[in-house]
Amino acid sequence: MLEAEQRERIMAGPVHYEVYIRKTAPAPWSLQMATEDRAHAIQTAEDMLQDDRAAAVRVTKETLDPDTMEFSSLTVLTRGAPEVHRKRVVPEDQAGPRCTGAQDFYAPHARETIGRVLEDWLARQGVTAFELLHRPDLAEKLEASGVELQHAIQKIAVPESQDVGQPVHDLVRHYQKLSDQAVERLISAGRRNLFPGLDDCSIADLAHRMAGQPDRAFVMGGIVSGALKGVRGGRARLDRLMDLTDRAPMDGQPRAMVMVPVEQLLCEMLAARTSLADILGPSLDQGASLAAVVRMVAPREINALIAQDPRLALQVPAVDGPAARLGARLEAGEFPLLAAALARMVLRELMSPRRLRPNDASGEIDILRTLATALTVTAGRLLTLDEVQTAFNERSKAIVTADFVAAYVKVCTTVLCEAEALTRLCENVTGAGNKRSAARWLSACVGSLRFESEMRAPSTTQTAAQKLGVLAGLQRAVRGCGLAERDDAGIGTAIGAVGGAVEAEARIVAQLARSPAPLVQKLSVLLRLAAGETAPLGPAADRAKAEAIKLFRAPESRAVLSAAPETLAPLKGLMKAAGLAA
Repeated sequence: MLEAEQRERIMAGPVHYEVYIRKTAPAPWSLQMATEDRAHAIQTAEDMLQDDRAAAVRVTKETLDPDTMEFSSLTVLTRGAPEVHRKRVVPEDQAGPRCTGAQDFYAPHARETIGRVLEDWLARQGVTAFELLHRPDLAEKLEASGVELQHAIQKIAVPESQDVGQPVHDLVRHYQKLSDQAVERLISAGRRNLFPGLDDCSIADLAHRMAGQPDRAFVMGGIVSGALKGVRGGRARLDRLMDLTDRAPMDGQPRAMVMVPVEQLLCEMLAARTSLADILGPSLDQGASLAAVVRMVAPREINALIAQDPRLALQVPAVDGPAARLGARLEAGEFPLLAAALARMVLRELMSPRRLRPNDASGEIDILRTLATALTVTAGRLLTLDEVQTAFNERSKAIVTADFVAAYVKVCTTVLCEAEALTRLCENVTGAGNKRSAARWLSACVGSLRFESEMRAPSTTQTAAQKLGVLAGLQRAVRGCGLAERDDAGIGTAIGAVGGAVEAEARIVAQLARSPAPLVQKLSVLLRLAAGETAPLGPAADRAKAEAIKLFRAPESRAVLSAAPETLAPLKGLMKAAGLAA
């Protein structure tokens, strides 16, 4: 209660200092006071320590982030008795090794760990952890290497000892024993010819023959893994696996016996970036690769999007060969675990700091918009809409940083081009905080002296009227970006002020008022200016509106309009937009 009240009193400022105390060495920290005066906070802490009112004191500086409204803490002073670090108590249900038997190595989490600790060795062999656990020749190679296996066991034992509260040496001996048992079992199965080849019989016949056997999953895993022996490269391996699925039994338990190990192999194989690049094409950058994965996982939805907007075909690469065969099976509802794993892989990559198109900032926004459209369409089947939005909020943080914005506007030769590019950036980022960050870049651009000077400078390629039209278009584009009301108003006002200066120097409204053109034509031009169609809303539009009102009130104008009231019909829409009619 004290902490909440103290924080509430100090929340008025972005920076304040908090004093914490521990009355005894083992006691937890408790908030004593909060103040905006650093010297007062430090002096209070020192006095409490000297008066023996506390065994230890700490002063922290709390800084409020205006975007997230969260405080970041920095310790500026610590005095007194050191903290007592209590030994972590491990619950009974978590004590002991994660794997208690060799069969536990075949669980999904264990295979993922094996793939991580033996990543380099598996990459050199061109295989996955699933194949290592089902191929006797690979087990013999790993056992013969000695050092590789020992290092892998140490990588597992050291962090696990901290989690389960067991000595590292005990865990090393335990996992060494389990790995010996797993290798011996696999080599023994190979010697007994437990994994028949597919040269003399089909995989469908083997599946029907093994139905009901206790070790059918282990044996079928060995048969499927053995079919990949000698096949290198992700594309060729995927093609071989698709051949196996084509020859699998049509339905029932025998079909599941083949499809389950194939799906497990595919999940591990496609999780490797090298395999994915080989399957989809090594020429694709990260963004195009992710778009191709989405097309492979959801071909029906992506093809429907391309039919509506053919331009998307330029951003989403075509999927052919083995990848297209896999996509057809995913579309039919097969391999649901693989589809979910690929969709989550796309989300992880979007939330990572890795650039989608490292050398093309503008292209990165294009592919990001394409991915957002594609994943939103598939939301509900593969991912939830909240997951998709969270991923793009995280990615948007990366495209409003100073480095990215500098690379993005580097190609712009004029400040107007820079403003248009930043408007597009504002339109494509998501999340309130990211919208504010993008708006600050755009606000700094349109509010700069350089922007005003460039727009007001005489030009041989643009007249003043054309400049007003460009500024009006820019202002409308900003309104469509979904910025916060305050940011939208500030940027719109800045653009309107520049437009007012351009119009005032060219005296466009005054010249229109004195021109000998027909009344209806003059009113039409002035109303378009006043409505923000051919001039930005602001001083220029206000002057046009005032001049239009004068014309409407002039006796000679009233006479002309009364004589031909049908001439007002085309102007009613403009009058309403300019605020001159209900």
